Amino acid sequence: MCRRALVADFARGRITVLRRAVTTYAAGMGLTGRRLEDFVLAVNEITTNAVLHGGGRGRLRLWARDGRLWCEVTDEGPGLPPGWMGSARTPSRYDPGGRGLWLTRMLCDHVTIVSTPGGTSVTFSAGTR
Repeated sequence: MCRRALVADFARGRITVLRRAVTTYAAGMGLTGRRLEDFVLAVNEITTNAVLHGGGRGRLRLWARDGRLWCEVTDEGPGLPPGWMGSARTPSRYDPGGRGLWLTRMLCDHVTIVSTPGGTSVTFSAGTR
């Protein structure tokens, strides 16, 4: 199945609308049940990170290819802190944050994070089969 990519700019106050669009698109591409819920949760976490830590806004691109649904979220924020290694450790229950990227790694496949002082891009996928 070939379908156009979903591309959307977002900012604070627009994440709920974006999440609904992602849910509709992902379901149309074959994600169902828990896989759909997990993917939408990951998208929500990464878009929220872009708003909170990446300059207040971002861009989402969602597309299907070779039986996988891919999502790329970019922002123009200051980038991740120097020395950030993207630990895969489970965050402490006392940590006030730090769960978005961790959750995305747990819920999705092929997670790639590229960060510079000019912004961050997070790309991840889920199988549709």
